[in-house]
Amino acid sequence: MSYQANRGQTSYGEAIGILMLDTYTPFIPGDVGNASTYDFPVRYETVDGLTVKRIFSKDKTAYNSLLKSAKKLSQQGVRAITGDCGFMAIFQKKLAEELDIPVFLSSMLQVSFMNNIIGKNKKVGIISANSKSLKDENLFKEVGIHDSSQIIINGLEDKPNFSKSIIEEVGILEPEKIKKEVVNTAVKMTENHQEIELFLLECSVLPPYSKAVQKATGLPVFDYITMINYVYSTVVQKNYNGIY
Repeated sequence: MSYQANRGQTSYGEAIGILMLDTYTPFIPGDVGNASTYDFPVRYETVDGLTVKRIFSKDKTAYNSLLKSAKKLSQQGVRAITGDCGFMAIFQKKLAEELDIPVFLSSMLQVSFMNNIIGKNKKVGIISANSKSLKDENLFKEVGIHDSSQIIINGLEDKPNFSKSIIEEVGILEPEKIKKEVVNTAVKMTENHQEIELFLLECSVLPPYSKAVQKATGLPVFDYITMINYVYSTVVQKNYNGIY
């Protein structure tokens, strides 16, 4: 077997490319931004100038910077491109049109699938980094959500530890304190809405707390990592070995 070099490509074997916000936040294991989260290599690229403030305000003027970073990932051989903020949904359709590889920028892309695996009277509970900004029908449409009646959204923007670390970007993160805020939010949601049958943790920093949410509520939990692992399994199929 022989291998052909791709001109301009400096490394190989990274199937998933991840577009990162321009932030000042530590990323712990389980976070989209921590490479040790994955059982496979990933490649990161920061979108210069796309800050937390700009993404929460849905500033579409950042698109050219995002496109430039996405093309760089594509040129480096990734097979699919994701992001590290659910609010990147605002760029989903446009970027998917521009690139020749799959684009799955937002964890919210899973909501349509989730709605289709539960009964019509059941609900998807979404825990968001910023519920006030997320409740936007135009944003929902970007990720294929055309009926928001099956979703219930609560946010963490008013939780002191989450807000300090993720929104204010003080540069320090205390996982146990944030986990408590996330779990308490999930439990209260199930108490107030017994029709919730599935959870989605929208924000890319929340997967480290998915297991705790599942333990506290007994419900299936989707997050950014469930989506990334799923797409990876489609672009890098495995060989099956066993007995028959």
